[in-house]
Amino acid sequence: MKSNGLICFLLFAAPILIENAHAQDTQRAFSNNIPLKTLKGKVERKDYHTYIERSFTLPDSVKRLRIEFSYNGKEQRTTIDIGLMDPARFRGWSGGARNDLTISAEDATPGYLAGPLPSGEWKLLLGVPNIREGIVSEYEARIYIETQTGVTEFSDKPIRAEAGWYRGDLHMHSGNSDGKCTSQSGKEVGCPVYKIVETATDKGLDFITVTDHNTISQANALRELQPAFDKILLVPGREITTFYGHANIFGLTDFVDFRMTNASYAAAKNWMSAVNNNGGIISINHPGVPSGEACMGCGWQIENIPDKVITAVEVLNGGSMKYSIEGSIEGWDQWHKMLNSGQHVTAIGGSDDHHAATIGTPTTIIYMKELSVQGLIDGIRSGRVFIDIEGKKDHFLDLSAANGENEACMGGTLKGEPSDTINLTAYVKGVSGGKIEFIIDGKLNSTLDREILSNDEKIRVNWETDDNRHSIYIKVRGKDGRLVLVGNPIYVEGR
Repeated sequence: MKSNGLICFLLFAAPILIENAHAQDTQRAFSNNIPLKTLKGKVERKDYHTYIERSFTLPDSVKRLRIEFSYNGKEQRTTIDIGLMDPARFRGWSGGARNDLTISAEDATPGYLAGPLPSGEWKLLLGVPNIREGIVSEYEARIYIETQTGVTEFSDKPIRAEAGWYRGDLHMHSGNSDGKCTSQSGKEVGCPVYKIVETATDKGLDFITVTDHNTISQANALRELQPAFDKILLVPGREITTFYGHANIFGLTDFVDFRMTNASYAAAKNWMSAVNNNGGIISINHPGVPSGEACMGCGWQIENIPDKVITAVEVLNGGSMKYSIEGSIEGWDQWHKMLNSGQHVTAIGGSDDHHAATIGTPTTIIYMKELSVQGLIDGIRSGRVFIDIEGKKDHFLDLSAANGENEACMGGTLKGEPSDTINLTAYVKGVSGGKIEFIIDGKLNSTLDREILSNDEKIRVNWETDDNRHSIYIKVRGKDGRLVLVGNPIYVEGR
């Protein structure tokens, strides 16, 4: 029986709980979940008001260290404090305030110093402020390491384990680069990361990415803030800012060498490969903005990039939307050029906020298997994404296509033969009185335009394909004709 695209909406319109998606509380970056070393021991009354050092050795090329510490006897008021020394210096102390810690070159658990992780003898410091007479407390410290660069999560667990649509902003700046806020006395100062997170939380967003220019110094603040802001996903990112174009990268905290001195792909290949090879993704930013003294390298000049190197294009940028939403200053031309070359590239939006004020305009809505950094990356890769220019929570957009028994959801691929009739189903919410447009290979097919008669509307049209490949996505306009929502393509493969 034909479903006319409804299976996409039935499966994905509501969140789906994934049972036991992450049974382990261990930091998910440590994928093998096997400790380098486990330190076990016990303390008793003779250790009262003393310090104990437990040594372990780190090998070369460690990217991240994590220690999980546990002990018994807390019900008898036993307390064991923890701290850490590397081979040369003190790296931090958390006392009895927490039971685990993580350190990398770029970020660390509060109370600990980020920085290189030298090989050699490290010492776990234990302090015993409380233990009663006759009590023996057994402790265990599990030492985990990562030696490969990979996606960084600032939370041990998904912010939400449910699959569903999540709303957020993928482009903004803090005082770690050129983001500005107003101080108590009215001065313009570098905007602290917490102000950005507060603003995003107040706007009800599910995720944000703080994408400062070429730096990842904001990662330390994001790691500190994530436990306190545990309803919003804080995603590591940065804006790779070159003389020949800007691009956001998502998911990584390791240094990416952005320096390139000509506009060739050969010059960009090193940093692009570093991102893709380590699990991150790349999105071209504001490609239509003119480059010059007013905005160094803002326009995209790097050509002849192989397929699958670029995952997304920022089609709508909050900074340039005030000049034109559908003009050449936005990312439409770059996106359509890539689509028409046969690439599957996801359209996203970003506020490019620099004042903790316009965050969420536009909003990017991503279907994720869970609200986590990896969930976001996978969601953007899948293309199951739409852009809400106004950022209204009652807005929704989805697209499905069916060719006989074969079906694809937004971002997916459908096989087509000459003269096949493709059944297209658009699902739109919150835009009663507006209009839906179907964009095929970057051009409006006005014969498929339909009015939106209610705030919860499924619109079905038929389109005859040929033996060529095609991309089909939808735009939604409000009553006044202004663009409100932008979807991503379904790809029709010809012979």
